[in-house]
Amino acid sequence: MKPFPKRRLALVIPVCAALALVGCSPGSLGSSAGDGKVTLTFLVDNNEASTKPADALAREFTAKNPDITVKVEVRPQGGEGDNVVKTRLSTGDMTDVFLYNSGSLLQALKPQETLVSLKGEGFLNNVQETFFPTVSVGEDVYGVPFGTAVGGGILYNRAVYSRLGLQVPKTWAEFMANNAKIKAAGVAPVIQTYQDTWTSQLFVLGDFHNVAAAEPNFADDYTANKVKYATSAAALKGFQRLQTVHEAGYLNEDFAAAKYEDGLRELATGTGAHYPILTFAVGALTASHAAQINDIGFFAQPGDDAAKNGLTVWTPGGIYIPKTTEGAQLDAAKKFLAFIASPDGCRVQTEAYTPTGPYLVKGYELPSDLPQAVKDMLPYFESTGTTTPALEFLSPVKGPALEQITVEVGSGIRSAADGAALYDQDVQKQAKQLGLPGW
Repeated sequence: MKPFPKRRLALVIPVCAALALVGCSPGSLGSSAGDGKVTLTFLVDNNEASTKPADALAREFTAKNPDITVKVEVRPQGGEGDNVVKTRLSTGDMTDVFLYNSGSLLQALKPQETLVSLKGEGFLNNVQETFFPTVSVGEDVYGVPFGTAVGGGILYNRAVYSRLGLQVPKTWAEFMANNAKIKAAGVAPVIQTYQDTWTSQLFVLGDFHNVAAAEPNFADDYTANKVKYATSAAALKGFQRLQTVHEAGYLNEDFAAAKYEDGLRELATGTGAHYPILTFAVGALTASHAAQINDIGFFAQPGDDAAKNGLTVWTPGGIYIPKTTEGAQLDAAKKFLAFIASPDGCRVQTEAYTPTGPYLVKGYELPSDLPQAVKDMLPYFESTGTTTPALEFLSPVKGPALEQITVEVGSGIRSAADGAALYDQDVQKQAKQLGLPGW
């Protein structure tokens, strides 16, 4: 998922806006002046969760290192943004450092060919071990974490729950029962924002903790092409849940035309009760709906067994250096990554944008005055067996068309079974491109 969401901004420093879709001109690339000063270019997606911390890191790092200036550029989110990154890497036109997903989407960039290995760099000692498998190939590590881990589940309006006397559900049946009561009260039970297609995926991707609880070997079998979404009863349920809430009439009336920002507004104002989304949305809610932020809570997507209730987790995106960054640029870029992967770097990000989960950097503690939704998420990390990494962090297999398929299923255009089968065809293309055995 791209929250990067993906996840979306007025920049304090100049942006190569006109070229964000096709790559910047040579004049926008980082440069090293004859006086020893270096300019680094830093590409991020256009979500506030990315741009605000990136701007703050650039300013602070430049202030601490007056011989190095960091300039931030932005790109689109979703599939369009993926194409920008891939095109710029393939043409040698990438910025000096850039933000991108960890996990399966990173593997599609062929990091061994396109990125600088950070193996042996001392600043990696600051990074928690759980992050390394998501940015590594063999013994080579290619990135450091940017932002926090986030949960994939359901943000909900606590004021609506309080008014209707509802309890947080731990099973899908309880969730649907709550939806029935919410609809009867004249509130949209489930907010969907299909105009921003990336937001449509959560009922499928956020269900993976439940899939893994039912089929513990699913990730390995999926990578080996031994199991598919259309043939696994547990995996198919994510698509079925998309279909079910639509058929029940539980969606907001404007679900087809609504955008991410509309969904946040409907949730904050209580015109909608549930929004399936990544918890990085809490930062945007804090920025745009501060007065209602503590009316917003969070719970993991319910499955069939309350005893196995738990959270699907997205590890942070990574900051990477392309192989086209060389010489003084490369030295400065590594210094910048060391700053990002430090407690001081985490502090800067926290001050710029509300944390939406734990950082994967050692030695930094989250502040105590977190929004309620983040507080609701943290207990899942404090118990054994109640968190599971999203499938894209356990398997390199992830198809690019999922967000279009989930829009179709969630809109009643395609059945859950057909959507799952189509997604199985979609992932086959990527698995073959990666040369995975069994495909």
